[in-house]
Amino acid sequence: MARGTKNEVDVGGKHLTLSNLDKVLYPDTGFTKGQLIDYYVRIAPVLLPHLKDRPLTLKRYPNGVTGFHFYEKNCPTHRPEWVKTAKIWSEGNNRWMDYCTVHDLATLVWLGNLADIELHTSLSRAQKMQQPTMLVFDLDPGAPANIVECCQVGLWIRDIFAALKLKTFAKTSGSKGLQIYCPLNSPVTYDDTKPFAKAVARLLEKQRPDFVVSDMKKALRTGKVFVDWSQNDDYKTTVCVYSLRAKEAPTASTPVEWDEVEKCRKKGDASLLVFQSEDVLKRVEDSGDLFAPVLELKQKLPKLEKLEAAVEAATAKGLFQGAKTPAPDSRDPSRQPPKELSRKRGHG
Repeated sequence: MARGTKNEVDVGGKHLTLSNLDKVLYPDTGFTKGQLIDYYVRIAPVLLPHLKDRPLTLKRYPNGVTGFHFYEKNCPTHRPEWVKTAKIWSEGNNRWMDYCTVHDLATLVWLGNLADIELHTSLSRAQKMQQPTMLVFDLDPGAPANIVECCQVGLWIRDIFAALKLKTFAKTSGSKGLQIYCPLNSPVTYDDTKPFAKAVARLLEKQRPDFVVSDMKKALRTGKVFVDWSQNDDYKTTVCVYSLRAKEAPTASTPVEWDEVEKCRKKGDASLLVFQSEDVLKRVEDSGDLFAPVLELKQKLPKLEKLEAAVEAATAKGLFQGAKTPAPDSRDPSRQPPKELSRKRGHG
């Protein structure tokens, strides 16, 4: 197909013009814009419920993952008339913003045609921006730590919340970290969730200062896992589940079972939690949407006093003992065999 070729398609009764479907967006793997759109079409049945009603920040890569990219909060003015938007007040910009919202497959295909590789959503629905439906921890490893150490911290968070009788769910970031979600779907505000998340991060850091850092200064993260609690804010977004990421290969933010997290931690093998687009589609075919409960499960956030008591009890039981941080330079990429980037799959 020649560069510049346009294809006229109808998606759910809506007309679209798609262009440059053969353009390579991931040079290391040859993954094209056509394949990007194909992935989003095939993953749409499980992805769309997680996008519905949530203000979307676009992250566009018109020349592929190695080229210039930009964030776009205001929905493009050249959008089709059937693309829905949400008018959200921005304190930072001191004005109303028109965010795109994704309610149907046609809108998702249109975004793919814009080379919107990554989909970043709010923790709130547009109708109630001050009421997050979930609480999230973004676990970001500082080299030589990697997702293996994130798994350990994620398991600690899981066990703390379990002691509070709250269920949590894990997904890969699609990059180098792990994200832990606690669905709420109950009356709560960011004034409740953000301090709670911060308290969890601080308490973890207090118990394992050699392993966890709660301050976002990058200089403090070496060999540790940064527990980013600050994502719990109405003006921030987090990469949506099933979104592709703009990395060397078309990896995606993928829901994982807790036993997979345990396995990765025990084996010390970061590749166990690396999933490319085809891996994700196969996982959904086999297991459905592992993240579906995050949309519906109703849970009540407890008081901070209960959190502190749960951490004290966990400490007394030795929950935070035993885990070792990686030795300096033990995972220096220059000391490792070359990583094959072709179409190597992660493991489930």
